[in-house]
Amino acid sequence: MTIMDKYKSASKVNTLPVKRISLAISLVISSLLPSHSFAQASKTSTAAESEIKLSPAITVDNLDEIYREMATNSRFENLTPSADFYQSPYQISIFSSPNGEDSDRLWSQTNSIFAYGFGVIGLIALLPEDISNWDKEQGIFNKWSDNVKSGPVWDRDTGMLNLIGHPYFGGVYYQVARKSGYRQWDAFMYATIMSTFYWEYGIEAFAEVPSIQDLVITPVLGWAYGEWAFNTEMDIREDGNTVWGSSMLGSTALFFLDPVDSMSVGINNIFGKEIIKAGTGFVSFNEIPYGDAGQTDTQVNFNISLQIGEGGSYTPSKAKRSSRNDDPVDTGIIGVSYGVGQTELDDLWKVEGDTTTEYSLGLYFTRQFSSRLTYSKGKFIDGSSNAEINYENYSLDSQFYFNSESNFRPYLTAGFGETLWKRDIETKRFQVNSGIGAHYKINNNFAVQLDWRFYHSTNANTSDHNTSLRFIYLLGKGER
Repeated sequence: MTIMDKYKSASKVNTLPVKRISLAISLVISSLLPSHSFAQASKTSTAAESEIKLSPAITVDNLDEIYREMATNSRFENLTPSADFYQSPYQISIFSSPNGEDSDRLWSQTNSIFAYGFGVIGLIALLPEDISNWDKEQGIFNKWSDNVKSGPVWDRDTGMLNLIGHPYFGGVYYQVARKSGYRQWDAFMYATIMSTFYWEYGIEAFAEVPSIQDLVITPVLGWAYGEWAFNTEMDIREDGNTVWGSSMLGSTALFFLDPVDSMSVGINNIFGKEIIKAGTGFVSFNEIPYGDAGQTDTQVNFNISLQIGEGGSYTPSKAKRSSRNDDPVDTGIIGVSYGVGQTELDDLWKVEGDTTTEYSLGLYFTRQFSSRLTYSKGKFIDGSSNAEINYENYSLDSQFYFNSESNFRPYLTAGFGETLWKRDIETKRFQVNSGIGAHYKINNNFAVQLDWRFYHSTNANTSDHNTSLRFIYLLGKGER
């Protein structure tokens, strides 16, 4: 019996019923404040009084024109990094905030998000089974444990959810750190930690197995969206909260870019006090099983987390920005690619190889090193039945480049992943790969790659190889 024969009986056709959509709107208000805030209040007041006495030019009339960084719109660009900061561009500052980042705001927001998420899980666990649709006999924590042990897997979510929904969620996490004064790399690392441990292996694992695509797409494309949304919001605020001269368009745009933060600023403006120090909100989708026939219910949740301020005086002002723009790591290291390949398969598969379509999403850290998630798919011919069969291959690869100062750079690549047949997760076979390739830089944003990779499946004892040509686009300013 061939390897493919073993899979024919396992092949499935999943037909899902029309999904019901339920909307749950949740509001969580967190009053977590820095433990030393009240102790600092008197010092701040005294310092402010002294500053006013020494600066008679500051009056009630011109106070609005004086720059004061708003709590919800701080920026790394307005901080002064230490002298050795640029020597290690990929250092992580979110646990130490050495450059004056607002770590109190960041971790207060993090506490609020965790309190909300796991509070909802606890509430659902207390609901009757016919409402929560959770099997109480199995136990929710046993369900979570089983899902974590089963993953991560290549999911079958729609492109709309994977390529739009998850980057939006990642962008929300990203802006929590970015608006606390952290630079892009730190905000990306924060989004990676939150999307991996809080969401994929945390909240979402109570409902489904963690997803391989989501572990990469959520923080990486979330970085791209989050930075765009952050800068767009700053541009609008710098223009007096207007778009094309219209305050209505400006308010609408600010709301959609960050609805909770926009509402927070509005409330503070109305009362003239810092009622809300910071806010975070995002939409989430959960597939909840119910019934005995495999039905699922799609729950759409709009989640809000607010950090209460101290109620001190609040004067709205135009957001102004420093002209310094020397972040050593930015969205230019994010690369997406599209290409074609030719796959030759081991005879043990009893399947004829053919052309494939290839996609990748990666981080091009330096001119010498990059990592990417690569996915290829094609329709091949089953040698025993002449039937068309779906082929998929995905892998997490790393590349080391030679001749790094040149536009033409040979490279070595290696990684690991899985091969799947008939879009059936039960047919997956682990494989490792290695190969050689050549990278040619067209300009800062575009490049082309040609490579050959050898794949070996350790448990199926097969050896395949693939030759591919792909075009790469680097986001933002591209390669420096």
